[in-house]
Amino acid sequence: MSSPCVTIAQVGLNFRLIVHPSGIDHRFIYLYHRFLFDRNKNAYILPKKTDPMKKIFLMMNLIMCFVLVQAQDQKESEPVKEPMKPALLVIDIQNEYLKYMSDEDKKNGMEMINGAIWIARQSNIPVIRIYHHDPKWGPQPGSESFEFPSSVVIKDTDPKVIKNFPSGFKKTELDGILKEKDCNTLFLCGLSATGCVLATYHGGQDLDYHVFMLKGAIISHNSRLTSAVEDICETVSLDTYMFMLTR
Repeated sequence: MSSPCVTIAQVGLNFRLIVHPSGIDHRFIYLYHRFLFDRNKNAYILPKKTDPMKKIFLMMNLIMCFVLVQAQDQKESEPVKEPMKPALLVIDIQNEYLKYMSDEDKKNGMEMINGAIWIARQSNIPVIRIYHHDPKWGPQPGSESFEFPSSVVIKDTDPKVIKNFPSGFKKTELDGILKEKDCNTLFLCGLSATGCVLATYHGGQDLDYHVFMLKGAIISHNSRLTSAVEDICETVSLDTYMFMLTR
């Protein structure tokens, strides 16, 4: 039950507690017998014969009770914060697609991706590899063009997801893997910022994950478009990412 809406007014030593009847809280009822309700003034007023000092004492006690109940209501209404349980998704940095990406993005982007993976290892969070395969156009699993460059510090033990659609979640086992690992927060890196990374970002949000792009660690064919994606999405720097994982 919500706390009453009250206003306390003073005229000389005549204190008044204005209470909206529809908002009366049962926790205050035990105090109301000390007051007389004046229907004309819509107020509970202390009896005239009450000693002035007693009035002050009673009013101070009532104010303290009101403040404590308000604080309790606020505490009860605060949502319980779920602890962050993150995973890093490394998306589509395959030899077949890297050749179409902006040189400006690739210059620092690949180092940033490796930095993100290294931070994930230090924080003991899952690193999940995501690969794209088009049944008609390839690249074919097992071929050199399908693989990530050898410079990327992934491991064979990192969970691997192969997708046929832009989103890493569509008709794949990615959601199941994340739920098995009890993850609720995702950090994304890879390519293309304007395609599969963006689709996976929205796919994760649709499934109620907290999703973040890693600034400088996403790549596209046009660096200006990459920057635009970073601007419109929830994006964190590598420093912020590290801080979030270690706090």
